Amino acid sequence: MAGDHSRSLGKGSAAPGPVPEGVIRLYSMRFCPFAQRTRLVLRAKGISHEIININLKNKPDWFFEKNPFGLVPVLETSKGQLIYESPITCEYLDEAFPGKKLMPSDPYERAFQKMLLEHFSKITPIVFKYFVAVKDGQDTTALKAEIAEKFGKLEEILSKRNTVFYGGDSISMLDYMIWPWFERLEPFQLKDSLSHTPKLQRWMEAMKEDPAVKATMTDPQTFKDYLQLYMKNSPEACDYGL
Repeated sequence: MAGDHSRSLGKGSAAPGPVPEGVIRLYSMRFCPFAQRTRLVLRAKGISHEIININLKNKPDWFFEKNPFGLVPVLETSKGQLIYESPITCEYLDEAFPGKKLMPSDPYERAFQKMLLEHFSKITPIVFKYFVAVKDGQDTTALKAEIAEKFGKLEEILSKRNTVFYGGDSISMLDYMIWPWFERLEPFQLKDSLSHTPKLQRWMEAMKEDPAVKATMTDPQTFKDYLQLYMKNSPEACDYGL
């Protein structure tokens, strides 16, 4: 039951038992970019964990007891503590577990990453809106220009800082928080949005070398096929390819 590629639990499924001592549980969905953030941090910090995938198109009733919003990611500890909302889950893992700290120790740098994440959170709905508009054959010129402009801002920050990653010369929290959407640019038909952003392109190449990124990556074609099912509200979407 517990693993990145386990089948998802849907309506009518039994709620899983308590979380074993020494392990943290993540309620996830294989293709969800928000849950991937948490999976990246779990891997980057080498935290012992189990994954229970949830069928987001056919949610089990008991899942709303884990998160009243009914969304992934959700962390559950062996004490039965529940943590949800992707930035909160990631920060919790960074603070609660030993190993490399992904959040900067400097208060300004921490604030800077949080502000940048706030900016980025405005991009994610536009990316999905763009994908839907392309699929429906609508004019996407304005949306595409808006995305390119926002990517331009991210490019500017890397240029000003003159570093490979957003927190310096090694990966920090913000890099993991924004990565899932860059990984999906090809299936979202936005790869050419980076044609004028050489620093972002270099950042992407460097991210692809990271072990946590490699371990959580989805093949673009698989993601495209999943999206087709997801857009049709198919309960089979979450388990596509298993």
